[in-house]
Amino acid sequence: ADRPVLLLTVQDAIGPATADYIVRGIEKAETDGDPLVVLALDTPGGLDTSMRRIIQKILTSSVPVATFVYPPGARAASAGTYILYASHIAAMAPATNVGAATPVQIGGGQAAPPSEPEGGAGRGAPSTGGDGGGGANDRGGADGGGANDGGGANGGARPDERPPPPASVEERKALNDAVAYIRSLAERRGRNAEWAERAVTYSESLSARAALDAGVIDLVADDVSDLLRRVDGRSVDLPTGSVTLATANAAVERFDPDWRTRLLAVISNPTVAYILMLIGIYGLVLEGYNPGGVLPGVVGGISLLLALFSFQILPVNYAGLALILLGVILMIAESLVPSFGALGFGGIVSFVLGSVILMNEDVPGFGISRVLIGAVATAGALALLGTIWLAIRTRRRPVVTGTEELERQSASALEDFETEGDVFIRGERWRARSPVPVRKGQKLKVRRVEGLLLHVEPADEGAAR
Repeated sequence: ADRPVLLLTVQDAIGPATADYIVRGIEKAETDGDPLVVLALDTPGGLDTSMRRIIQKILTSSVPVATFVYPPGARAASAGTYILYASHIAAMAPATNVGAATPVQIGGGQAAPPSEPEGGAGRGAPSTGGDGGGGANDRGGADGGGANDGGGANGGARPDERPPPPASVEERKALNDAVAYIRSLAERRGRNAEWAERAVTYSESLSARAALDAGVIDLVADDVSDLLRRVDGRSVDLPTGSVTLATANAAVERFDPDWRTRLLAVISNPTVAYILMLIGIYGLVLEGYNPGGVLPGVVGGISLLLALFSFQILPVNYAGLALILLGVILMIAESLVPSFGALGFGGIVSFVLGSVILMNEDVPGFGISRVLIGAVATAGALALLGTIWLAIRTRRRPVVTGTEELERQSASALEDFETEGDVFIRGERWRARSPVPVRKGQKLKVRRVEGLLLHVEPADEGAAR
């Protein structure tokens, strides 16, 4: 009674940083002997591995965990539904929702929810008969369910009309695993397992009041203080035994993420990881072009290592990563190999395709902004076009060095000579040969260069004759 309740707040996708934050928060509550951990949750979903780490910690915690979908307008979708079911106490604020827990395959699409069989669900009828579905306020038929008897808001399918399975083996495996997992959590906490299965199979969702009526959650509370008053005196089963909560007058201690969690959250953001990868690649490329520059290599190396760490914990499609690397290599090769833009534009196409499929955007909160991809691709295309334009412009300019440059210069005769003599050109003394006699000081035009001998002719042949 003398310890405060620990409040954790999550308002983002469930990822590695979120899992680390929640696990350390529960461990702190266990160490300090806090009577309750309140997890204020607002999430669109997230990664399966991070979700399971959180759930495992909740199931083995020696401190009760109350997951509270809060503030009003929040949601516990997808992975949030599983966490809500796993918690010792499940609560929601008004104007919140829960559900839409169909699994998403990494590197692929969402396992398409099968359509409900005909007659298998009654939709909002005040009363229904038969054996197919249940209405909102009664028990329905033999196998259906009403909103108040554990059947959920949409009734249940008849045993002889099971929903068709998803198309592929991978989708069926993911769906069946998710259904079994959430049913086991529902049975562990004594909550509505039938609706939990439909939330996974059909991506159904419920409002706070409907979830309470369906037995999905334990209570609806206006805020954290109201939640603590409502759970006061409730008995909770823990691995160490049953405990009775005394939280009516308990103080609330917030547990905010530390610098480590915030850093992990930043670098595990897909957009940040994508930018770090680009900085790393181009930094190392610049260091290769300018050995000894040091700074590009140091920044590039650190950025690339951070990006690789992020990709290790993110739902990365490695085919997309390979396409990005191929695209960068092709764009670099364009500046070294005369391909007339084929390598460069092929590299841009490869880069864009790799960027689009790099992250699985079906996983909530883990997609890369298409605007960022378009901006980077546009910048690369403009740089490539600028390189091609400079190359064409340079090719059309006259040569300004070497023997070729002498062929457009004028020389001055240093002496009279019939066939060969000395001339002065570009601040240098050269031996010259002329097909006609030359007078001292006469202006001569260089026709060609043969070793150290200039072949010249008078600039005004008429005057020479």
